[in-house]
Amino acid sequence: MSELRISDADRDRVADRLRLAAAEGRLSSDELEERLEAAFTARTDAELAPLTADLPVPAAGVAPRGLARRLPARPDFGPYVGVSVMLVAIWALTGMGYFWPIWPILGWGSSFVFTGSLGGPCRRRSSNRASSTARWPSSAAAGPGSGEQLR
Repeated sequence: MSELRISDADRDRVADRLRLAAAEGRLSSDELEERLEAAFTARTDAELAPLTADLPVPAAGVAPRGLARRLPARPDFGPYVGVSVMLVAIWALTGMGYFWPIWPILGWGSSFVFTGSLGGPCRRRSSNRASSTARWPSSAAAGPGSGEQLR
């Protein structure tokens, strides 16, 4: 390992990995506390390496639970926050009267509450012309009592 100085992000990454290992039962609470204290006081990469040397490497694509909670679930969450901050700034610069930004913030924010649990786009319509979702049934396909009369 090198004697390069580490950043706060490096310390946080190791701390997240240690917390994940403790959640999996690989570290006791005392070991976790000791290693976290060492991680947050470490100054070089060589001081961080031994803290996770006896732990398995996490699988690619699997984020530690601490990181997964911090990531937005939808790609439009960033613009939502940016526009919300901009609206509040405009409100503050124009005299701070009635808090009108609440309406666009709640309106757009409701899309996260009501559609966030579904997690995906709407279902596509069928391209099959005979599908019941594509068009109304033809007169030949209409059955008795359907309201259509056959000639």
